[in-house]
Amino acid sequence: MTLTHPQVAAAPVSPAAEPLLSVTGLTVSYAPPKKAASLGTGAALTEASLQVRPGEIVGIVGETGSGKTTLARATVGLVRPVAGTIEFAGQDIGGLRGRALREFRRSGQVQLVFQDPLRSLDPDLTVADLVREPLDIAGTLSREEKAQRVRESLELVGLDPASTLGRRPRQLSGGQRQRVSLARSISTRPRLLFCDEPVSALDVSNRNLVLTLLDRLRTELDLAVVIIAHDLSSLAGIADRVAVFYRSRVVEEGPIRAVLQDPAHPYTALLTASAPSVAPHHGLRPVDLRVAAGEDRGAWTTPAACVFAARCRFAHDACLEQPTLAPLENHDRSAACHVAGEWTTHLDSQEIA
Repeated sequence: MTLTHPQVAAAPVSPAAEPLLSVTGLTVSYAPPKKAASLGTGAALTEASLQVRPGEIVGIVGETGSGKTTLARATVGLVRPVAGTIEFAGQDIGGLRGRALREFRRSGQVQLVFQDPLRSLDPDLTVADLVREPLDIAGTLSREEKAQRVRESLELVGLDPASTLGRRPRQLSGGQRQRVSLARSISTRPRLLFCDEPVSALDVSNRNLVLTLLDRLRTELDLAVVIIAHDLSSLAGIADRVAVFYRSRVVEEGPIRAVLQDPAHPYTALLTASAPSVAPHHGLRPVDLRVAAGEDRGAWTTPAACVFAARCRFAHDACLEQPTLAPLENHDRSAACHVAGEWTTHLDSQEIA
């Protein structure tokens, strides 16, 4: 089979000269368990790099355990990086400690919307209390100003303050709870918002409503948004750029239309081939990309090898060493693959020179 690449227009790029968030070489490792019989989680994020510009929506996609949520948790200060830097508006927030870290988190400039609103919202608090709480912590507004901000935030997410302020999470539908979580997160008027699987538990109508809402909020509030997802269809119609994670590493990053329709990394191609409604024109099928059944892949399982080599049909000698994320020539994107953008020429054969 021979693949013909379509001509893909570049995604819109923010005119801002400098990124709002710049993550460089970020590594996060969780502590091993105390019980000798249990396995440690090891590195949750390895040398990850990502940039997010003001007013931009960036998608992060990958399998469970690939490091997507860890990146968000490290950025908001919930976990400490082992190595690398996290710069927000020119400030190295990854190195903040003690009082400086507490003050940054209280400022609400970076907010995280957790995956499950039913578990992340205190069941004993009313909607008014939940949305006001970040403002109480920040301590910069008067009581009247906080009350007004709570009402404004609810209206921004499409909820009627009069009918929701006194209700508790259990009295709301799933879509309403997710919008309360969003109202809570934007009450401090953040500059950057992380949304962890914001629509994974919602039905189709509420999913579209929340995604449309995020698109509108980034314009009305000049808000940069990072959406973590495992479902490519959740990102295809809203994100400007996408970063693809695999086993704690970023393996491809770039404008979403180009990445989905003309994937440079074999893992990205496998993701899109498994979701043909997202990129119907690239012509790939999962069977075109998978390793033949029964093929011995032991040579590609060494710690130093490319993280995807054991599953990659196009692995060769160079893949015994993990490639770095590098810009692709003549493309506005990057990939961590020794044959990035070239593996498609070998679809008719399993041999790579």
